Amino acid sequence: MTKRWYLWRNANGRRPVPKAGFWGLGSSTGTLCCLSPSEKETFVVFQLVTGALGLFVALHLWPLLPASLLVRILSCICIGVISQHHFLTKLAFGTMFSAEVPRFVVIGVNVLFATLVFAAVLFLALDLLRLIVAVVRRAWIPLPLVAGWGVLGVALVLGVIGVVSAIAQPAVRRVDIPIANLAERFDGYRIVQLTDLHLSRLFQAPWATELVLRTNALAPDAILITGDLIDGTLEARARDVAPLADLQAADGVFVVSGNHEYYFNHDRWMAHYAGLGMTVLHNEHVVLGGPAAGLVLAGVPDRSAHRFGLSGPDLGAALRGAPKGLPVILLNHQPADAHLSAQAGVDLHLSGHTHGGMIRGLDALIARFNDGFVSGLYRLGDTALYVNNGTALWPGFSVRLGVPSELTVFTLVRA
Repeated sequence: MTKRWYLWRNANGRRPVPKAGFWGLGSSTGTLCCLSPSEKETFVVFQLVTGALGLFVALHLWPLLPASLLVRILSCICIGVISQHHFLTKLAFGTMFSAEVPRFVVIGVNVLFATLVFAAVLFLALDLLRLIVAVVRRAWIPLPLVAGWGVLGVALVLGVIGVVSAIAQPAVRRVDIPIANLAERFDGYRIVQLTDLHLSRLFQAPWATELVLRTNALAPDAILITGDLIDGTLEARARDVAPLADLQAADGVFVVSGNHEYYFNHDRWMAHYAGLGMTVLHNEHVVLGGPAAGLVLAGVPDRSAHRFGLSGPDLGAALRGAPKGLPVILLNHQPADAHLSAQAGVDLHLSGHTHGGMIRGLDALIARFNDGFVSGLYRLGDTALYVNNGTALWPGFSVRLGVPSELTVFTLVRA
């Protein structure tokens, strides 16, 4: 049976896409990047941390290498380059989010950087163990060569496994969502959420084509995309995004912006998504199934909008004029606003942004920056928050260990 749905906009109708604000550093590639003072400070701290990790590993690697001074110096230079690859990418392309280099180079750099990070963690653990033994025996124990090379070997294996896991197609994850006041016709309604695709030189058109085929095979009633579809300008990514035009769902494909859309000219990208057949929800809503026994689907832009002089998330505006008593599903890229959703009576808040923390153990740290939310289903009173691990993730640190990507299928059921 073919489903029918009716579209209600806010009282003022569809809002025009706002004018672009002031853009910061650019490059000859046309990449646009805008960093606030706090973001610049964060970037500097990030590079200092990665530089410290590189120095830490280099100090441990130095005695393991052959006695040749040239070999040792070149090895340390390579470690320094890998530790600062985000900074070098920014110098070359105007942004650290879009390295326009061959895919195998992006994969190789990710493996090496992941190896560096894992080696630093393992060397630190080994140093702490040596320190404990030294206190007990009252004598410092030099790092055995076999232990040092063992750490590097294990780190490399973890790096390869982590990157291979990250760039694979996401596994299907099925979640049932009980919703109060759900009309009988929506009992069993199937929604597929895509988020954080980060289409780039790492996740290219062939990957996107396969994802679209797998998504359509799930026969969704609606496809909801919660931002960060791309990393790169429209000129650089048009071919990689093109397969998304073939997404098919009975009631349509809906999208909101993530923070990465703002790094590469939000207005152009959102207009392009609309041209691919997606319905852009910018502080507005639609009603599926009619006002008597329907379902409200609302969307807000990412909170990064304010830094670019554009209109930010306004949940009140998004829900203004929505029929009372109908269940509400909200698309919001970042989960940190979930308490506002609960206050507004949203039944299901769908987010991404965190990538699930990427690595088991690191997820606890990521949660601290997202109001405690990082992965999976949370309950805030009568509101369900789902934080998606991401369909993919950004190419600057593409590593997953214990936190798989997901192609998420929600089935709505009557509570």
